[in-house]
Amino acid sequence: MGAGGPRPGVGPPDGGWGWVVLVACFVVTGFAYGFPKAVSVFFRALMRDFGAGYSDTAWVSSIMLAMLYGTGPVSSILVTRFGCRPVMLAGGLLASAGMILASFATRLLELYLTAGVLTGLGLALNFQPSLIMLGLYFERRRPLANGLAAAGSPVFLSALSPLGQLLLELFGWRGGFLLFGGLLLHCCACGAVMRPPPGPGPRPRPRADLEEDCAGDAPGEAEADAEGTRLRLREAPPGGRARRRLLDVAVCTDRAFLVYVVTKFLMALGLFVPAILLVNYAKDAGVPDTEAAFLLSIVGFVDIVARPACGALAGLARLRPHVPYLFSLALLANGITDLSSARARSYGTLVAFCIAFGLSYGMVGALQFEVALGLVLLVEAVAVLIGPPSAGRLVDALKNYEIIFYLAGSEVALAGVFMAVATYCCLRRSRDTPPGPTTGASDTEDAEAEGEPEPLPPGTQEPCSLESLEVPSPRAGSVGQEREADPGRSRESV
Repeated sequence: MGAGGPRPGVGPPDGGWGWVVLVACFVVTGFAYGFPKAVSVFFRALMRDFGAGYSDTAWVSSIMLAMLYGTGPVSSILVTRFGCRPVMLAGGLLASAGMILASFATRLLELYLTAGVLTGLGLALNFQPSLIMLGLYFERRRPLANGLAAAGSPVFLSALSPLGQLLLELFGWRGGFLLFGGLLLHCCACGAVMRPPPGPGPRPRPRADLEEDCAGDAPGEAEADAEGTRLRLREAPPGGRARRRLLDVAVCTDRAFLVYVVTKFLMALGLFVPAILLVNYAKDAGVPDTEAAFLLSIVGFVDIVARPACGALAGLARLRPHVPYLFSLALLANGITDLSSARARSYGTLVAFCIAFGLSYGMVGALQFEVALGLVLLVEAVAVLIGPPSAGRLVDALKNYEIIFYLAGSEVALAGVFMAVATYCCLRRSRDTPPGPTTGASDTEDAEAEGEPEPLPPGTQEPCSLESLEVPSPRAGSVGQEREADPGRSRESV
């Protein structure tokens, strides 16, 4: 494995150079999730210069997000082959080159290939390895590290949007893209500090097991979710194989998993639409450009507070079993916020919308589940490619922004209602249906694969229950006492 990759037998030091790695993860996470939304401040200039519509320009952000979600397995495979540091260095160069080349674009197609594909791929090649390395440096303090690293997303969104508007006013969109490309070179600096943790580890892992866990299409694949992309590194028991219940192909036929996939698809269709088109909407409503760009900063500021607070509440013992319903409530709140703000015109009402949207957006990010297989990421990538461009197409056709808020709000609200109803039906059916004759055989196979049986923790639902698949997002900044008290559970990073 290349330099910068995980080393067998290395245990998490929970400090030391890990804090430098944490700062690098903070920066990488901020660029990965804040950058695709921040570039929306350039859309009006792009529309003017290229004679394009909202749909055409929205493709730039959509392609970035789709590349971030859809290329996670590719990134994991590259990490397995070359190591974290080389992949992150290459990703930083790609992300920077994409924006620099985009500054010379003469057609929208060139923008899609450079700012969309190249920059999006570069961000993905930075994001996934940074999470792997963070998991290698932190174990006991991992919930704290996860929360701090995830804070990069709202912080960078708050900073990049007004910065982009300033660069647009001073240098035009081409100069802004060029300088943003230079700014993305910081990802290379973040990759350069990703050296493997030194010293012997308390629980050695065979190289084959580690490579299998990092491979995106292997049974122990690295996982990541939508605004809360996360990786899970499973640890193989001594002399045995890693537990794969959540990553077995059979999980794709599980009712709870299918409910989650449908929910994530509906959610991704509308969740990012307001954030991507908000600045243009405000500018068209007569809001000054600088104040319009600051609206995304307001969303980021509120998200900084809402996400860790909601994550901490969800981690409470009394609320943890009800996280699927809390997630549904957060989706419903986000959808209602969009629906109720469709007629917002003044700057005051737009600020109120941003506060409410940032609050519900942070709740959604904090409560998303960790069951994020490659299929879920692919579904999210497809939904992101459909949602914002379709909303832009409606604006071009109807010359009215209200429709996108109604459409996005109804999609997210529908996701929340579907999640709640399907969860209730799934739980009710699991209680009413006695265990089938194959249950024992399945448990026996799991025990053989692990080398020893692993009983389900108290209060855990049956496999068809969403609660059995649910773990509150570490990105939420929750304390995670339960993980620390149970060292036998899977190792997780952001």
